[in-house]
Amino acid sequence: MHTARRPEIVTPVEHLELPLLHGTRARVSRRSARQGAIADAVVTAGTIRIDELAARFDISTMTAHRDLDELERRGLLRKSRGIATVTSTALVESSDLYRAGRELAEKEAIAMSALEFIHPGQAIFLDDSTTSLHLVPHLAAKRPLTVITNSLTIMNALRSAGGITVIGLGGEFHNWCSAYMGRATTDAIAAHRADTVVMSTSAIIDDIAFHQTPKTIDVKRAMFDAALTRILLADHTKFEKRALHAMLPLAAFDAVIVDEGTDRRHIGHLREAGTRVIVAHQRSPLR
Repeated sequence: MHTARRPEIVTPVEHLELPLLHGTRARVSRRSARQGAIADAVVTAGTIRIDELAARFDISTMTAHRDLDELERRGLLRKSRGIATVTSTALVESSDLYRAGRELAEKEAIAMSALEFIHPGQAIFLDDSTTSLHLVPHLAAKRPLTVITNSLTIMNALRSAGGITVIGLGGEFHNWCSAYMGRATTDAIAAHRADTVVMSTSAIIDDIAFHQTPKTIDVKRAMFDAALTRILLADHTKFEKRALHAMLPLAAFDAVIVDEGTDRRHIGHLREAGTRVIVAHQRSPLR
């Protein structure tokens, strides 16, 4: 005589996993939100001590370091000797998140002056600088237009703009500037010829535009070589910064546009050396 076996109650695997999945997702979401807040705090301060961040966000110093390691890996900031920073050095450019919030009125004035060099029916190169980004809202006044850029930010900003054709330059993506660089990018640039290129620079030293990385220079020089008219945008802070790699002498550009905060000695010296310098005046305060 066989004893009847009691049926086993089987809980579906997905039911067992759901609480774990939800818990994991919640932790990931909290960590992501915290890292975003930490990045905002560092961007706002420019430089901040890591132990101060740990206290502000009520986390351990070890957790703060892990979060900062992830943000550094993404190119948003740097860790150095107990501090987190987004400010630039001669070797490292600051992230676009930091630069996008600096010298807003000056960059807007410079962009409006640069707009005078852009005309309907043209093809233009725009680099990945935050100063060039200030041109984007005003390009509709110059339609029809073709914009060639390595900046993902500019591509996204223009993706639904009527009358503007966007040619995106691919390549190796760099999160710190939200842009593509490398051999594939420069090859794509060389396959085009544009009427005008508008670009910025990290630093101006001895009448030469400098950048922190060779890859940045490769892209900008390729755009320079593939354009008929070359415009450089440089707010007054560029004359106060340092960078390692020389790109081009300012005299090679058809015009260098600076803001009214630029030291008059710099402007006079450049003009005496034969560089066309345009001083952009602020039309109204940014709100």
